[in-house]
Amino acid sequence: MILRRWRGAVRPEDAEDYLRHQDETGVREYRGTLGNLGALVLRRDRPDGLVEVVALSLWRSMEGVRRFAGDEPEVAVFYPGDDDLLAEKDAHVDHFEVTGADLDPGLLEHLG
Repeated sequence: MILRRWRGAVRPEDAEDYLRHQDETGVREYRGTLGNLGALVLRRDRPDGLVEVVALSLWRSMEGVRRFAGDEPEVAVFYPGDDDLLAEKDAHVDHFEVTGADLDPGLLEHLG
């Protein structure tokens, strides 16, 4: 299993709009791609006043990641409207092989 991690940051006043936009673009596209196992979106307030957003997606293999991201999976995928909301955006994406997990069976109940 592969974990794909991307990060960006928005101004506090744009945070809710961006999270909604991300759900309607990137997360929707992840979930519609064969090989995707799910996605998490994280946010935190940073000391510099921006809101950091991290998107984590889980994939069966790098083949699934390439279906989503293309031939250069380490290059971030952006959508129309991203530039209007993102104050910072990483053009690079990291991939990690998941070598173990110990998750509470009720985890999904807490994410709703």
